[in-house]
Amino acid sequence: MSEWLVLTIAMAAACAVVLTIVVINHRRVDRRLGEDDDPTQTPDVMEYMTMMIGVIYAIVLGLAIAGVWEARGGAQDTVRHEAQALHEISERVEVYPPAVRERIREDAEAYARHVVAEEWAHMAEHGELTDRGTELLAKLRRSVTDYRPADDHEGQAYQPLVDQVAVVDDARGARGESAEATMPGVVWFGLITGALVTVGLIFTLQIRRTFRELLLAGLFSALIAFLLFLIWAFDAPFGRGISATASPFTDLFPQIGG
Repeated sequence: MSEWLVLTIAMAAACAVVLTIVVINHRRVDRRLGEDDDPTQTPDVMEYMTMMIGVIYAIVLGLAIAGVWEARGGAQDTVRHEAQALHEISERVEVYPPAVRERIREDAEAYARHVVAEEWAHMAEHGELTDRGTELLAKLRRSVTDYRPADDHEGQAYQPLVDQVAVVDDARGARGESAEATMPGVVWFGLITGALVTVGLIFTLQIRRTFRELLLAGLFSALIAFLLFLIWAFDAPFGRGISATASPFTDLFPQIGG
C-alpha cells in the first residue's frame, strides 16, 4: 500500500469520525435545549481553532526548516572532511621519493579539480556523482597503496595515507547520498496544504478592507511563502542558491582555481 493511499485513508477517516461525533452531539444538544435558546450567545470557537491551526503549522514549519538546515550543514561538513583528507594526503607524501610524491599529488589535485569543475554541477543537475570522479579516486588509491615503503620512516607514513584515502572515499559516498533533495513528497504535500489552510482561515475571521487588516493579511501570506521558499532552497544541499559550496577544495587547493 502506497504512502499516499495510507495518507488519504487516514485523513478521510479522521474527518469522518470528527464530523460524525459533531453531528451526533449536535442532535443530542438540540433535543435537550428549548426553543428559546439563543445560539449567538454560544462562545465562538472559530478564533480558537484558527489560532490552534496556526500554532500547529508554525511548529511543522519550524521542524521542516530545522531539518533541511541540519542536512545542509551536514553536507557542508562532509565536503570539508573530504577536502581536508585529500589535503592531508598531499602533505603527508612529503617523506616519499620525489617521483612517487609528485604522482600522488597530481592524482589528488586532478580529483579535486574534477570535483570543483565538473562533478559539482553534475550533482546539482542530476543529484548523483560522476563515474569520472570514481575513476580518479580509484587511481589515487592505487598510487598510494601500490608503493612499497623503502624504510621505516616511509613505512610510518604509509598506513595514515591509506586511512586518509578511506576518509576521502567515505566522505565522497556521503556527499553522493546528500546530493538529492531531503524532503519527501508527502512532507511537501503537508506543507503546501497546511499553508493553504492557514492562509485560507484568514477569511473566516471576517476581515475588512481597512489598510491595517489588509497589510497584516498580506504580510502573513508573504511570510508563509518566504518560509516555504527557505525550505525549498535548503532542501537540495548541493543544488540550489542557498547550498553547500566547494570552497573547502578551492581553499586547500588554490591551484585548481574556482
